[in-house]
Amino acid sequence: MKAIIFEEHGPIANLKLADVPVPVPLSGQALVRVRSVGLNGFDPMILAKIPGINTPLPMIPGGDISGEVAAYGPDTAIEGIPVGTRVLVDPLVGTTGVFGETVRGGACEYVAVPAINLVPLPDAVSFEDAAALPIAYGTAYRMIRERGKVQAGEKVLVLGATGGVGVCSVQLAKLAGAEVAAATSSAAKAEQLRAIGVDHVINTSETDFVKATQALWGKPRVFDEGGGADVVVNFVGGDDWPRALRCVKRGGRVLTCGATNGYDPKTDIRFIWSFEISIVGSNCWRRSDLTDLLDLVASGRLKPQISSLRPLDELPLSFQELSDRKVFGKAVLRVA
Repeated sequence: MKAIIFEEHGPIANLKLADVPVPVPLSGQALVRVRSVGLNGFDPMILAKIPGINTPLPMIPGGDISGEVAAYGPDTAIEGIPVGTRVLVDPLVGTTGVFGETVRGGACEYVAVPAINLVPLPDAVSFEDAAALPIAYGTAYRMIRERGKVQAGEKVLVLGATGGVGVCSVQLAKLAGAEVAAATSSAAKAEQLRAIGVDHVINTSETDFVKATQALWGKPRVFDEGGGADVVVNFVGGDDWPRALRCVKRGGRVLTCGATNGYDPKTDIRFIWSFEISIVGSNCWRRSDLTDLLDLVASGRLKPQISSLRPLDELPLSFQELSDRKVFGKAVLRVA
């Protein structure tokens, strides 16, 4: 079968299209004919090598997999999911593994997966849309809906709003009925944010997001809940972490699921107690989050934002765009 592999960590040039054996599903596994695979921001990082993560080599990237059940391993079957069923694959393998990170991923024609990871696809959901969902949209769903409980009428600021998690955070906050401000440093992406319904776009290459947010919603005050954002979505971390606390209203909350710009910023904790700010962490997704997302897409209430849709052999180009932060939403590959 055709697969994109890398045999050594390093630059994007290490990626190559290769012929590799079709995996044989073991007991407890299903063989999936891959139709689409979604990429994420961590994929180029895994290629370059992330300290502390044990990536088996040769590695096949791609954590978000959709396709059809081609076969089951010995003594294995999932009731209601016969061979031929269209499926999404939950990327979490057990409690420690993730496809494309610590387990070989889906940038190939066939992949063997734990049978319990199969999620049937509604007829109304395409393979491409399904492959845009699990890692980024699943993470955002848990953060916005389950952990953050964003409500209608709330004021929500989303930092890092143009990647997969950020775009979905914007979409889900709008779907909940919130008033959304979103930050980006790109004029082109600012227009894309407006196109998906953002109420206020903050171009950080032209203005300071703290000043812009306070101009929109007022300056937070210690004994008055009138100023500031109800919710700040901040998974960028770094220098923006302490600054973003200045945007949160008294009694407001900060939602975080990552730290793309640094995990150990200096923080003035006086803001947290003085303004009674809740810091809400969110990690990964649950199976129910994925089925909820599929229902939203099937009903037409949510449309995954696909930045590029390419054939498998053009995966290196998508990696380059991810590295250059040129992706708005998700990069998806059509395998067959």
